[in-house]
Amino acid sequence: MKQVTVAVPVPLRRLFDYAVPEALASQLQPGQRVKVPFARRELIGVVVGAVVDSGRDEPAPAYEIKPVTALLDPAPLLSAALLALCRWTADYYLHPLGEVIAAALPGPLRRGEQPAIRPPEGLQLTAAGRATLPDVPARSQAMRALLTMLEPGASNAASVRARLPNAAAAIKRALDAGWIERCADGGIPRTLEPSLPLTALQAEVLAALETGIGRFGISLLEGVTGSGKTELYLRLTETVLAAGGQVLVLAPEIGLTPQLAARFKARFGDGVASFHSGLGEAERARHWLAAGAGEARIVVGTRSAVFVPMPRLQLVILDEEHDGSYKQQDGLRYHARDVAIVRARDAGAAVVLGSATPSLETLRNAKDGRYRHLKLDRRVHDTPPPRIHLLDVRHAVLENGLSPTIVDAVARHLEQGHQSLLFLNRRGYAPVLLCHDCGFVMPCPNCDARLVVHRARKRLACHHCGHVEPQPPACPDCGGRQVPIGQGTERIEDALALRFPEARIERVDSDRLKSGAALAKLLADVQAGEVDVLVGTQVLAKGHDFAGLQFAGLVDVDQALFGSDFRALERMGQLVTQVAGRVGRGGEPGEVILQTHHPEHPLLKLLVERGYPAFAAALMAERQQFLLPPFAHLALLRVEARTDGDVMAFLRKAKALLPASAAVEALGPAPATMARRAGFQRGQLLLKSHSRAALHRGLDGWLPDIEILGQQTRHRWSLDVDPGDLF
Repeated sequence: MKQVTVAVPVPLRRLFDYAVPEALASQLQPGQRVKVPFARRELIGVVVGAVVDSGRDEPAPAYEIKPVTALLDPAPLLSAALLALCRWTADYYLHPLGEVIAAALPGPLRRGEQPAIRPPEGLQLTAAGRATLPDVPARSQAMRALLTMLEPGASNAASVRARLPNAAAAIKRALDAGWIERCADGGIPRTLEPSLPLTALQAEVLAALETGIGRFGISLLEGVTGSGKTELYLRLTETVLAAGGQVLVLAPEIGLTPQLAARFKARFGDGVASFHSGLGEAERARHWLAAGAGEARIVVGTRSAVFVPMPRLQLVILDEEHDGSYKQQDGLRYHARDVAIVRARDAGAAVVLGSATPSLETLRNAKDGRYRHLKLDRRVHDTPPPRIHLLDVRHAVLENGLSPTIVDAVARHLEQGHQSLLFLNRRGYAPVLLCHDCGFVMPCPNCDARLVVHRARKRLACHHCGHVEPQPPACPDCGGRQVPIGQGTERIEDALALRFPEARIERVDSDRLKSGAALAKLLADVQAGEVDVLVGTQVLAKGHDFAGLQFAGLVDVDQALFGSDFRALERMGQLVTQVAGRVGRGGEPGEVILQTHHPEHPLLKLLVERGYPAFAAALMAERQQFLLPPFAHLALLRVEARTDGDVMAFLRKAKALLPASAAVEALGPAPATMARRAGFQRGQLLLKSHSRAALHRGLDGWLPDIEILGQQTRHRWSLDVDPGDLF
C-alpha cells in the first residue's frame, strides 16, 4: 500500500499518514493541498512528504489508514522553501505544523477553494532582461527574439506566442530568470516617480547597504525620524529589481501599509502587491498567488506577509522593526521579525531592519556584531530635532486633562498656520465612570477591569473582552449622579473643539476609523493641510510624514513609568521618540511638550535630555543586571479556567512536571496581571534561561506532559515562546 504524510489544521503536534489511491500515486508531491477525512469531518491538508510504500514486511498498523479523498493542486502550492519555513516556525514556537501551514495560506486557499484567478495577460521586459539582451548568445534564437520583441514595451502574451511559435520554453525560462515579468495587458503607460536626491550621509549609508545585496546578512538601519530611510528602501529595491529579484517589505500596522505601498507603486509601477487583513480574502489570495508566480516583484504587508511565497526573494525590509505589532499575540504566537530573518537566511537574501528606536534585542545583536549597524543621525532637511520640554503638572490646574501650557501652545501654532498633534494612548471619553455620591465604579462583569466611557455612543465598553452596555442614567448602586473620571482621546477632542470652534480637529483611533480607506483619506487631508489639530493614539506615532506638523503634546506619559511589564519603559521611550519625530519635518524646528507628574524620573529625564540611544543604553544595563531579555530567553505558560483554584492547581502540576535543569528557572505560578478576563481566571508560569538552546530542550521535553495535563483537565492553556508581554 502506498501512503503519504499530510499536515492537517488541527491543534495536535503531529502529522498523519493517509493511503494513496492508485490514480494519485504518481501525482502527489509535497506542497500540494489535498482533501482528507479526519474523524467525522473532511479537512484540507497539505502534503509534507513523498509517497512511500508501507512495505510488506512491516506489521499492520493498529488503526485504519484512510485514503486521500481528492488532490486540489496540479503542482505544489507551497514551495520546498516555504514548507521549510513553516517547519522551522512550528518547531521554534512549539505549534502544530498543520496550523502553521494553515496560517500561511490565505482564506480561500486554506478552505480548499479553487479561486478562478486569471494571470495577467501582459509580458514586459525587466531591467535585468534589458541588461541581459546584448549578451544573449546567437544560438539562443528564441530567447533573443523574445527579449527583442519586448524591448520597446509590454505586449500581450497571446500575441507574443502567435508571433513566436517556439517561445513557450523561452517565456518560462525568462520568467524564472527574472528577465521578463507578467503585467497588466498593455504594460504600464504612466510615468513613474523619479528618485529623490540623497544627502551625503544617505549616499554613504546606501553604498554600505548595497554591498550586502546578493547574500544573507542583517543590517540595522538606525535613522532618526525624517532622515530618509524610506528613500534608501526604494533605492535598494531598485538594485534588487534590476537583478531580477523580489523584495518583501513589512510594516507593523495596517494603517502604514497603504502609504508605504503607494510609495513603491509610484516608483516601480504595478508590480507591487499588498498583503494584510484589511484586504478582502479574494484579493489577498490573488496577491499571494501573484507573488508565488513571480508576477508581483514587491510585496508590502503586515506580519502575515512573511509567509507570502516569493521564489526570487533577494531583500527583506522591516520598517519600524521595534514595533510590538510584529509579535502575534494569539494562536500561532510568532514574531514576524525573527521568522523573516530565518526566511532570508534560507533564501540567501539581505535583511534591513529600519527604526529610529531599535528594540533592545536588535541593539544587542548589533553590539555583538551579529548585525551591521548603520546610522542616519540627521534629518534630510538638516533641521534640528524638535525641542522637548518636560512639563510638571503636579500643581497645575488641568481642564479635561490639558494644562494651560499645552492649550496655549496649540493656540499659538494655529495662529501661525501650523498643525498640532495631541497624543494619548487611551481611546474613549474617560477610563472610569464614578458615582459622585457613593463612589461606586462601573466594573466589567467579565474582567478585573473598569468599563470605559464612550460618550458619543452613550455606552460603556470593556477594552479587554469587548463587553458593551448602555450608560446608565444614574448610579445602579444608590441612584446618585455619575461622573466620568480621567481622559481618553474622545474627551480631548471635545475639549479642543469647544476651545477652538473654527479649527478642524480630527481624532485618529480605532473607534473613529474603522477601515484602511478611512484612515488613508484622513491622512491625505492632513498632508494637504486641511486638518488643524490631530488627537490620537499610537496609530499616529508610526511612520507618518506630516510636513505642516510643528507641535506635539503628550497628554500623559506617566502610565508607562510604573508598568508591571518589564518592557513598559522601553515602549514608552519608543513612543515618545516616535511622536516627537512626527514634528518639524517640513524644514522648521518643532516643539514637543510632555505632561508628567514625575518630571524627576531619571529615565524620563535621560530620554528628554540625551535622546533614545542614551535611554536605551541605560535600559540595557538594567536588563543585564536583572538577567532579562536580551540577556535571557523566556517562555510563558498561560492557563485559563473558571476558578482560581483550578488555574493554580494546573500550574503547580505543570511546574512539577518540568524536567530538572540548572539552566532553566521556573518563576511562579502566579495570577496574571489581570487575573480575570472574559469570565475566566488566568494565571501563568514563566520560564527563563540564559541559553536559548537550553530553554528549547527543556520545553521539548516538557510540552508532551503539558498536553496530557490539558487533555485531562480541559482547561485552556498556551505556551508563548519569546513573549511580547507578561500580561
